[in-house]
Amino acid sequence: MTSSSSFSQDTQRFAQTYADGRRADALMEEDVAWSHEIDGERDGDQFDRSERAALRRVAGLSTELEDVTEVEYRQLRLERVVLVGVWTSGTAQDAENSLTELAALAETAGALVLDGVIQRRDKPDAATFIGSGKAIELRDIVVESGADTVICDGELSPGQLIALEDVVKVKVIDRTALILDIFAQHAKSREGKAQVALAQMQYMLPRLRGWGQSLSRQMGGGKGGGLATRGPGETKIETDRRRIREKMAKMRREIADMKTGREIKRQERKRHKVPSVAIAGYTNAGKSSLLNRLTGAGVLVENALFATLDPTVRRAETPSGRLYTLADTVGFVRHLPHHLVEAFRSTMEEVGESDLILHVVDGSHPNPEEQLAAVREVIRDVGAIDVPEIVVINKADAADPLTLQRLMRIETRSIAVSARTGQGIDELLALIDNELPRPSVEIEALVPYTLGKLVARAHTEGEVISEEHTPEGTLLKVRVHEELAADLAPYVPAPTA
Repeated sequence: MTSSSSFSQDTQRFAQTYADGRRADALMEEDVAWSHEIDGERDGDQFDRSERAALRRVAGLSTELEDVTEVEYRQLRLERVVLVGVWTSGTAQDAENSLTELAALAETAGALVLDGVIQRRDKPDAATFIGSGKAIELRDIVVESGADTVICDGELSPGQLIALEDVVKVKVIDRTALILDIFAQHAKSREGKAQVALAQMQYMLPRLRGWGQSLSRQMGGGKGGGLATRGPGETKIETDRRRIREKMAKMRREIADMKTGREIKRQERKRHKVPSVAIAGYTNAGKSSLLNRLTGAGVLVENALFATLDPTVRRAETPSGRLYTLADTVGFVRHLPHHLVEAFRSTMEEVGESDLILHVVDGSHPNPEEQLAAVREVIRDVGAIDVPEIVVINKADAADPLTLQRLMRIETRSIAVSARTGQGIDELLALIDNELPRPSVEIEALVPYTLGKLVARAHTEGEVISEEHTPEGTLLKVRVHEELAADLAPYVPAPTA
């Protein structure tokens, strides 16, 4: 019974297979016999398998501009910001000037400023920087103006940032983050990029936030691996902080290595007794323009804050023929983030190691005294308070004459110049020549013509008072340093009886 049933099932399976094969053959014959005249109306267009699976382009959907002239009618989407300041001291004009500077910083960073508000308080609110009631009013301003970012004129704590964002419902950043963003955009050299990256990580480390899985525990690490995993492990945010600390340590080592190269160059200049002059000043005061006017360095000049970050050192010559170096440093600003001061300390050492500081101030600024005070605060931080200083009041062609008179009366060692027109540049060069340290030893020597290198050293490293060519050699009367005086000592003429 079982065998007959099995035979019957095999017979049915064979019949079904045979029928499927006959049906397939019939379909193949039908495909071969298909013609457009007979079956075209019935089946429509036919596609191969590859054509059915392929992506098909639909014409007429592209919005790419074909006419270049249409580009000017497209508005570039910039970050739309509202500025917030807290007025704790000084006059109302001082608070407005600070917010105006914040607007210039935001514009330099590529944002579109829509509005700005100031609140009078004894001190910033510990929770939301401006207080809970004013934060709600700020939210209404943000909604009304359509802003997507709020920039606070001050450095906010992580708690203040979170609390204010919870109220206004848009991104909130502070003055420090804005300046760091500008530095990141403008840094060009390897060292500048490393210094900015270090400052950004120092700022970001205490402000890391966790969402979702960021606070979940990862597997702990036991001795044997596998199932031997004891302890709660660390959260994702703890892992991020550890990685940032490791990157910061690596960045500090790289900056220290780069600092070594600059120190070698500085020691070489000191060995040759070449005086150095550092140009320091507020951002956009015209430091790079002054460097170009004095040396023809060709440094980028732009009407923007922090347009140049990388220090530039150029060789210059005084009217009397003495060689010296002129270094353009990074610009300063009020409330310069301490992260940047720390990260750029190796660059700012050019100011502390110089023999003379040209403190450039914008004479056309509404409050140049505040610029002077802000720059001197940073100079004090880098330990350069003992270096002689000349206040160079730039943009004298655009400044108010009464402002120039007031500044020159307050600053006794000052001079008014215009790097754009060249006004006062000759007087500034003469003042630099008088202020640079002079060699300590005055000597007269008759140098043989075969020792031309010694005469050349006297010109480059010392100050030549007189020079006369005699049959025996070159009679020099020079003021030089002690090392060169020792080399010239064998050629000092014997005193006549």
